[in-house]
Amino acid sequence: MTLTPATQKLILHWGEMGTRWGINRTVAQIHALLYLAPDPLDAEEIAETLAVARSNVSNSLRELQGWGVIRRVHVLGDRKDHFESLKDVWEMFAIILDERKQREIDPTLEMLRECADLAARGGKEEAYAAERIGAMRDFFESMTTWYSQMRRLPAGAIAKLFRMGDKMRRMLGGK
Repeated sequence: MTLTPATQKLILHWGEMGTRWGINRTVAQIHALLYLAPDPLDAEEIAETLAVARSNVSNSLRELQGWGVIRRVHVLGDRKDHFESLKDVWEMFAIILDERKQREIDPTLEMLRECADLAARGGKEEAYAAERIGAMRDFFESMTTWYSQMRRLPAGAIAKLFRMGDKMRRMLGGK
C-alpha cells in the first residue's frame, strides 16, 4: 500500500497518540494503517508499508485482535492471512472504551471499595482519608453506572446525543 501525505500523517500521529495512551507505537500505527486501507492487508504488506520488523507486526496484530478492533480475513486465491480494521468509528471506540474500563477502571473501583472499607474501620485518624476515598469511590461508581447505561444505547443515539451539545447543556441548566 502506498501512503499518501494524509495517510502517512495520520498513521504517524496515531502512533504518537498511542504511546500517550499507553499503547505501543507500532500497534497504534498498524491499527491506523488497517483503518485507512481500502482492502485487507497481509502481514508482509503491513511490515513493508510501515518499514517495521515482521515479528513486530505479528505481535501487534495479535494484540489488536485481542482488543477486537481488527479481524483476520481470507482473500480468495491467497493463502496468507489478511487483516482489516473495524470501519465503524463508533463501534471501534466503544470496544476500546470497554477494554479500557475492564483493564483500568474496574480494578481501580474495586481497590477504592477496599480502601473505603479499610479507612472506615480506621477510626478518627482515617476520617479525612475515608471521606476523600469515599468521594472518589462514589464518583467512579456513578461514572461506571452512567457508562453502562450509555453503552446500551445504539451508536446512532449516542451520536445524536453528542450533536445536541449546547442544547443538552441548556436543558440541564448549565451556563
